[in-house]
Amino acid sequence: MAVASLSICFSARPNSLLYSFSRPRHFALAAMSEDPIREWILTEGKATQITKITSVGGGCINLATHYHTDAASFFVKTNRSIGPAMFEGEALGLEAMFETRTIRVGALPTGGSYIIMEYIEFGSSKGKQAELGRKLAEMHIAGKSSKGFGFEAKHHSCFSTPQINKWSSDWIRFYGEKRLGYQLKLARDQYGDSAIYQKGHTLIQNMASLFENVVIEPCLLHGDLWSGNIAYDKNSEPVILDPAYGHNEADFGMSWCAGFGESFYNAYFKVMPKQPGFDKRRDLYLLYHYLNHYNLFGSGYRSSAMSIIDDYLRMLKA
Repeated sequence: MAVASLSICFSARPNSLLYSFSRPRHFALAAMSEDPIREWILTEGKATQITKITSVGGGCINLATHYHTDAASFFVKTNRSIGPAMFEGEALGLEAMFETRTIRVGALPTGGSYIIMEYIEFGSSKGKQAELGRKLAEMHIAGKSSKGFGFEAKHHSCFSTPQINKWSSDWIRFYGEKRLGYQLKLARDQYGDSAIYQKGHTLIQNMASLFENVVIEPCLLHGDLWSGNIAYDKNSEPVILDPAYGHNEADFGMSWCAGFGESFYNAYFKVMPKQPGFDKRRDLYLLYHYLNHYNLFGSGYRSSAMSIIDDYLRMLKA
């Protein structure tokens, strides 16, 4: 089974595509032609024939396809409405995570973009959560940035929402302006929701006290760590993708959709110790994703976002 990386959070776990912590094989840029994907597979992909092409379910942003060949299996995501910038951001993220150049992207001749990756066969949908927690913490420790908080791709996406990644030395300001503030502006512009916009900005102006006595280092993050973006290969090794640089605790922002158990957190904090005030900050990172879901999927997520904001305003007496 392969998994598609961009999916809405449902109660049942959909099929999805992910990458493992191990180094994937090197793929090159597809040459331009009437079918650049096919041309790349039959040249740089070392295949002499494509034996089968099947659709892969689970995504809501891109079209996902499995190319079966006599050389290897390839997973291809295409998007007819969004240009190469989105997949270039994904490629940069994968390169940062694996510390190697493994993905190339290009524009489709009829408009849109595509990305070609190794197709990974997955095993059980339930693997070793302790191993996932340990490896996530190890990635946070190893993946540090001297440039601060942000990412090389100035704009890349969480689902289809652009994320502004201009480098900053101040995490609290970065998270307030480039993450929460951006989502609040989208809600105001899209829905005319001035109430959540105004209350959200009051929270941003007062949230610094939640980070007192906390050492915040720019760690390589996954950024959208929920059950649809986590899988296990045939050897029960955890498989994830899509990073940026930020506070390590931000990777728990989708925990409401991830099903992390006690073994996950115990293993994580054994490697990356819990910092003072973690429990008070935790919902602040959930808030970004509730706002993003509100902006993408509608009012069903508004009450959860507003509840978090109201709770913080009471806690902070703001």
